[in-house]
Amino acid sequence: MTNMTHWDDNKAKAVMTNSHARGAPLTGALRALVDAFGYVDDAAIAPLMQTYARSRAEVLGVISYYDDFRQSSPGRHVIRLCQAEACQAVGARELTAHVCKKTGLALGETTGDGQLTLEPVYCLGLCANGPAADINGKPAAHLDEKSIDAKLAEITK
Repeated sequence: MTNMTHWDDNKAKAVMTNSHARGAPLTGALRALVDAFGYVDDAAIAPLMQTYARSRAEVLGVISYYDDFRQSSPGRHVIRLCQAEACQAVGARELTAHVCKKTGLALGETTGDGQLTLEPVYCLGLCANGPAADINGKPAAHLDEKSIDAKLAEITK
């Protein structure tokens, strides 16, 4: 399950200040925010720009470049389906289509009740074991329709 702490500007500023004081780069501060809240709220952009002497475009560019950083609160459960070429070669596209149909979600969407988020990821390092996914922070490999259905049933019960 992902962290579901509601965004708190004061706590977020403390997280950013602490990261910067430890010498963490911008990516370190973003990682700390995601660890604390599950996402990087728009309210963090200006303080990050100031703290790290970066433009808005640079901060947003880093957030959008890395798969681990998101700008909206994720669902209680997050399934990140690998879309990289190695996984595609062994059925990732078909598996993704199956999961999207089964959940009624497209990649990047969250259920209305906030229970499930589907996200694309472009390599989990499980290239010899695809199709692969990250389910609530845990790797899952050699997936097929039956195994992903079982995992969906397990996390949505």
